[in-house]
Amino acid sequence: MGLTFFGLTLQHRTTIFTQIHQIVFHGNGGYDWNTVYNMPIWLRNFTYTQIKEHYVKQNEETEKVNSSIKSKSNTKIARPNFTTKAPK
Repeated sequence: MGLTFFGLTLQHRTTIFTQIHQIVFHGNGGYDWNTVYNMPIWLRNFTYTQIKEHYVKQNEETEKVNSSIKSKSNTKIARPNFTTKAPK
């Protein structure tokens, strides 16, 4: 049986609650659940997008630093030869 009244589908509810969770969790204590839930939709979408862009940019910078460190660590160092005896 389909919906007999206007309401959100399970998929839409999951999307909205996931978005609210992401803002509260990644907002570093700047938002509480009730505030985000009662935000105007346009403001909640804007806030979500800004937080997402921030973390995407942060991940790109971290990957760039890690790749430069990895490329520097790939330089081969000559292994010492311990087969010769030290002079007495």
